Amino acid sequence: MALKMTDRVVDGVAVVAMDGRIVLGEESTALREKVKSLLASGQKKILLNMDNVTYIDSSGLGALVAAHTSARSQGAFLKLCHLGSKFQEILQVTKLVTVFEVYPTEAAAIASYSK
Repeated sequence: MALKMTDRVVDGVAVVAMDGRIVLGEESTALREKVKSLLASGQKKILLNMDNVTYIDSSGLGALVAAHTSARSQGAFLKLCHLGSKFQEILQVTKLVTVFEVYPTEAAAIASYSK
């Protein structure tokens, strides 16, 4: 199943809702491209809503880290919300939970940008 991404802007934050798997191949490439295009359009606040992500592999994690790095290098902020328990576990095991700002809900993540 391909990764579907829909983006919208809520209170100045680009929210990208993802649905599917973030795996090696076109899915992880699509994620990188989506973040690149948001940054290119001048968006500085990006939120990835992982609510419907069913699976992520090491390549998917790499794409997230690459997206985070690109955002940081351009003075933007990339945050995550709605991680499933499995994904939360993966972030803890890989210590990536210290890299990303993670929020339980989309509303909490959006609110965090205005602090």
